[in-house]
Amino acid sequence: MKAVSIYSYGGPDVLVYEDAPQPQAGVGEVLVRVHAAGINPVDWKIREGHLKDMIKHTLPLVLGWDVSGVVEAIGPGVTRLKVGDEVFSRPDIARNGAYAEYIVIRENEVALKPKNLDHVRSAALPLAGLTAWQTLFDAGGLTTGQRVLIHGAAGGVGHLAVQLAKWKGAQIIGTASDKNHDFLRELGVDQVVAYQTVRFEEVVQPVDVVLDTMGGEIQLRSWKVLKRGGILVSIVAPPSPEIAAAYGARAAFVFTQPHAAQLAELAQLVETEKIKVIVETILPLADAARGQQQGERGHTRGKIVLRVI
Repeated sequence: MKAVSIYSYGGPDVLVYEDAPQPQAGVGEVLVRVHAAGINPVDWKIREGHLKDMIKHTLPLVLGWDVSGVVEAIGPGVTRLKVGDEVFSRPDIARNGAYAEYIVIRENEVALKPKNLDHVRSAALPLAGLTAWQTLFDAGGLTTGQRVLIHGAAGGVGHLAVQLAKWKGAQIIGTASDKNHDFLRELGVDQVVAYQTVRFEEVVQPVDVVLDTMGGEIQLRSWKVLKRGGILVSIVAPPSPEIAAAYGARAAFVFTQPHAAQLAELAQLVETEKIKVIVETILPLADAARGQQQGERGHTRGKIVLRVI
């Protein structure tokens, strides 16, 4: 099969498009013929070696942990899925990923893809959708009537977080560049903040939850807009518990985990048109390096996806 692998850590030039052995499904696993693979920040963080102390990989490594495809074969003990099922997944990030024509995934990490989405858009949903769900609901405890500030609201995670928060009945404030303001209002953002010209902490009234997709200075400034007892949830860097305590707030860090049941709920929300998935760029598998470079530059509306078939 064709795959995109790394043999060493570094820049986009370490990505190698090559022939690789086709994996085989083991006990409790399915072999998926990959139709599309999403590109996410974790891909280039792993490529650059930033997570090598956290996640033990053996090189060479196939990157990409956002996938949609068709079950090609099932291993012993698989009971829920069958050959021919159209599925999507955020598979275990410690194993080989989906920048390939085939991937082996544990059955309990896989769900049936939304019936009304093609594979390209289905591949854009798992990691970002689970990240939004696990930050807003599992960690943030967001409920109807609460106020949430979503940084980078037009991005891959942000645009899905906006829609999930709207579905939950929250009031949404989102930061974005000027070009994305109308887009975010269409998705349901109540207050759009132009972060390039306005300091959000000067115009945002206190919120119950902050979703931090930026880290650094943005994270530090975000404490100022939290209500006492509110929570800052980051997907970039663990927030300081000492700073949280100083503001009478709470802190959480989320590293997204596979979750088939949550994927099934996301699929249902797509099928009932409660949320939609935005893909800005579609590239062939061989252009994975170009896709990562575009993602690293930022300012992407929605997701970047590699079409494999």
